[in-house]
Amino acid sequence: MIKIGVLGAGGRMGQAIISEVQAEPDTRLAGGVERPGHPICGSVIGEGLVVCANAAPVAHKADVLIDFTSPSALDENLRAAMDGKAAIVIGTTGLGPDNQAAIDKAARSIPVLQAANTALGVTLLAELVEQAARALDTGWDIEIVELHHKHKVDAPSGTALYLGEAAARGRGKRLDELMIPPHTSTSGARRAGGIGFASLRGGSAAGEHKVILAGEGERLELGHVAESREIFARGAVKAARWLSSQKPGRYRMADIFGLKS
Repeated sequence: MIKIGVLGAGGRMGQAIISEVQAEPDTRLAGGVERPGHPICGSVIGEGLVVCANAAPVAHKADVLIDFTSPSALDENLRAAMDGKAAIVIGTTGLGPDNQAAIDKAARSIPVLQAANTALGVTLLAELVEQAARALDTGWDIEIVELHHKHKVDAPSGTALYLGEAAARGRGKRLDELMIPPHTSTSGARRAGGIGFASLRGGSAAGEHKVILAGEGERLELGHVAESREIFARGAVKAARWLSSQKPGRYRMADIFGLKS
């Protein structure tokens, strides 16, 4: 039985993950954590567990933590995981260089899996995008379009950037070398070989991503549509299940499926 603690238990993803953990026969909820003052703190979430505002006690009871919180909470969550010797799946997006350095440090002592998106389809989509970008020359323009619900703050989405990084790898470059700003009436001609992004926000869209490779006279489109948040919860629990048996180190969703890129 794999014991899983959920960080961000009051959010939409946290609630979906709790339901998924409770539904699976080989996983058990070790506890839930939310920021101090959140309305869900003190609530019972099953098996006599109460949502608390401190990750440390949950980390000491869990085999794996699943973190869908915020960049500002990451350092504390990593410290709790290391102190409790729990593996951690990080689904939080919008992370900066300092956050990445903290993840690198934690991965020296515990297993850490960072995922911009925990859906199986997105993991495979990134593989296809990399292959396509490698096969097609820079005469093919790459644009990444994403649509999310109106409450999502970061843009481009973490998944869009993840797909952009896959495209950049296919071209043998880093994304920061190829990323171009949104096109406007004053942008002029599009930069050859660049990777562009367009972010749309509205309604309750769980997440849609399309990678457009546009050549002269033809266009290739690769995409993924999330029809519900449950797919991300299933992927996160699958990642936690896999990570629980790994050695300390830094992992990706692609590692679960044996993808090399």
